[in-house]
Amino acid sequence: MRFWLNGQERVYDGDPDLSLLRYLREIEGITSPKDGCSPQAACGACTVELNGRAVLSCVTPMKKVADGNVITIEGMEPELQRIFARAFVEKGGVQCGYCIPGFVMQAKVLLDHHPRPDEEKVRQALTPNLCRCTGYQKIVDAILYAAELKQKSDSLPEMPRQTGVGQSYPKYEAEKLVLGQRPFIADMKVPGMLYGALKFSDHPRARVIRIDTDAASKIPGVVRVFTAKDIPGERFTGLIVKDWPLMIQEGEETRYVGDVLAGVVATSEDAARQAVAAIRVTYEVLEPITDPEEALKPESPAIHPRGNLLSETVIQRGDVDQALKEAAHVTHGVYETQMIEHAFMEPESCLAVPEGDGLRVYSQGQGVYDDQVQIAQLLRLPREKVRVILVSNGGGFGGKEDLSVQGHTALFAHLLKKPVKITLTRDESIRMHPKRHPMKMEYTLACDAEGNLTALRARIIGDTGAYASVGMKVLERAAGHATGAYHIPNVDIVSRAVYTNNIPCGAMRGFGVNQVTFAIESCIDELCKLGGFDRWEFRYRNALTEGRMTATGQIIKAACGVREALLAVKDAFYSAKYAGIACGIKNTGIGNGMPDEGKVKIEIQAPDRVIIHHGWTEMGQGVHTMAVQFFCQETGLPADIVEVRVDTIAKAPAGMTTASRATSIIGNSLLNACQQLKRDLEKQPLEQLVGNVYEGEWRCDWTTKPGADVEEIITHYSYGYATQVVILNDDGEVEKVIAAHDAGKVINPNLFEGQIEGAIHMGLGYALTEELVLEKGVPKTTRLRKLGILRAKEMPRVEVVAVEVPDPHGPYGAKGVGEIGLVPTAAAVANAYCQYDGIRRYKLPLRIRPKKLRVRAQ
Repeated sequence: MRFWLNGQERVYDGDPDLSLLRYLREIEGITSPKDGCSPQAACGACTVELNGRAVLSCVTPMKKVADGNVITIEGMEPELQRIFARAFVEKGGVQCGYCIPGFVMQAKVLLDHHPRPDEEKVRQALTPNLCRCTGYQKIVDAILYAAELKQKSDSLPEMPRQTGVGQSYPKYEAEKLVLGQRPFIADMKVPGMLYGALKFSDHPRARVIRIDTDAASKIPGVVRVFTAKDIPGERFTGLIVKDWPLMIQEGEETRYVGDVLAGVVATSEDAARQAVAAIRVTYEVLEPITDPEEALKPESPAIHPRGNLLSETVIQRGDVDQALKEAAHVTHGVYETQMIEHAFMEPESCLAVPEGDGLRVYSQGQGVYDDQVQIAQLLRLPREKVRVILVSNGGGFGGKEDLSVQGHTALFAHLLKKPVKITLTRDESIRMHPKRHPMKMEYTLACDAEGNLTALRARIIGDTGAYASVGMKVLERAAGHATGAYHIPNVDIVSRAVYTNNIPCGAMRGFGVNQVTFAIESCIDELCKLGGFDRWEFRYRNALTEGRMTATGQIIKAACGVREALLAVKDAFYSAKYAGIACGIKNTGIGNGMPDEGKVKIEIQAPDRVIIHHGWTEMGQGVHTMAVQFFCQETGLPADIVEVRVDTIAKAPAGMTTASRATSIIGNSLLNACQQLKRDLEKQPLEQLVGNVYEGEWRCDWTTKPGADVEEIITHYSYGYATQVVILNDDGEVEKVIAAHDAGKVINPNLFEGQIEGAIHMGLGYALTEELVLEKGVPKTTRLRKLGILRAKEMPRVEVVAVEVPDPHGPYGAKGVGEIGLVPTAAAVANAYCQYDGIRRYKLPLRIRPKKLRVRAQ
């Protein structure tokens, strides 16, 4: 058959049912269309134009392309490419960038048919496309701006690119991301590359009797089948507790449906997957333990040798029993939250290439130095023999902290001495990686007659699933934030992480704080109802300020912006008929007695080439952009000479990119490194500094462990604060969200707003519609479309208000903002609906998307 591709005639005589997406990517080498979920047709990342219509290429067979005209971004006119790149970059419509080429193609077709669309038409047109980063508002703004630019006959003026702190400098590599020109790992190929695929457990709990790989090894194209016995080093991995086997061996019990039993490497991905399907496993199927409360009973089978209780955090201050007896008002409730899928648009992928007697690994993980350590242990190699290079990923949100396919890919490549790439399908991704913890929280909250909070008793249990991941830290964080953004003098908090045979739960944006905020903020509204208190005034009265203490007993010394955030939303709150309000606090840095640290190196390679080396993962949040802006602010040098790299060969380590700490640590490290560079620049020009390397670091080692006998409790070195108001209209539709966030100092307004808007999108889904449902440990569905993620047409208007109360430990006063954006959202939504219909809801999601009670675009 014949068809036209980007203006050139093509002849195709292959499989008529091959998807257009695979044809473009595998045969033509056109990688701007991304594979985010094929063949689910749920995310829109694969959108291309076919005969003047936007189509999802992952479900468009080649037989439908016959005599047709296919256009991808690569085939768009150069001027149109520039227009879209300019619009998305200037308006901040790109974060991780994985989904954006699909949005661009959807927008191109829309503007071809409707040159001057309004916002409603744009949002409607974007229905097939998902974005997990932006909240859609800046994408919509970018498309409307692109329409405006298309109408102008003159050439595009130069875009302003002010680099200093406080300026909306364009996101690093943004133009390439918009046009699909910056490769992700799945886009990468190297000579001689082989393809891997994994065999997952068929049961959440079963004893593996035998793994029969004979039939699989005979599939044409198969190079080798691997099992646990092929691992030369440590088989168990883990960021804190090494309890997660890379592969389950014969005779061992599986602990969840994402356990890997075997892997296949072949000359094609099709052959590898065909061989995986041919692996036969004999099981003794056992009843899974899926209820954390049942798992804690003495008669429950132990999922791990140490038992089913992973961790317990206890915080006790004052006399809670006496305070409850003396209280004027007491409220009690049991609040429950659900398991949530991260739904990053880029599924997990890794490429490993043998290099001498070692290995070069391309990782999308959230900590390449942690990857390096774990891979070296798996392979029994010296750490320096494993080089890990970050390929900035297509979204993480905590879901790419644990070692995933990096371990299997590295193992297979190392043993074969050939390059290997493994990429998960969306179904496999959902099955394998850790989720947000479901929690059950029993809260008793009390206040006196004047409305001063006096006591909290909280019992929190979190389902951490099959493996530890960072579950003990999530439940520790829940305990440490259990009092919310308020001072409560008497507390009795017990927070437990429990093993089950469910999918593991680990890090996800908010890290346990969203859950307890839902509970505490619901209780506060209930106290206001009991005592007749004004909801805003009650929060202002009890808010943390300098001299007051957090749940852990840490006295806030400075930079507390809760009251400033409350003042920022006060008028909007009082002017709304139906409004829910909630405050939030979120740590910056892991703290709790663990060091927060990072190093940078500034390498002067040429008069027009400066390399910044660091160890943090760029995943859409803009850490590379922060690095450029801090560097330029300090040195006065231009941004266009700066390149940012994350590569373990540079020996500029950082910890896991988590806890909203990357901006503060990289900023402080760069300020440190730039001191000597600035002194040298005062004496001689940059060209005379070629070959110099300037090192900088920052380390916080003064936080205290929970329960430690210390004079002063310092749980974290910094906190971010927020207040959000959710407004409903007369039909019970979410009309607007107003989010006031204390960022300390806004380094980049566009990126700051984008982080908050994207977080609120995630928070609204968390409140209303999102849930990953398991039945006896098995996902009820692994279809992205069924997970309740809100589309562009379902998002309300979001107004972001910047509050700046400078932090003494932050670069230029900056605080972390990556996570706190959704900490208060679900609570504010629940409180809004209680104001609307008088019903207190104790469980998320609220499930009020259908019919009239739906989120509406404004």
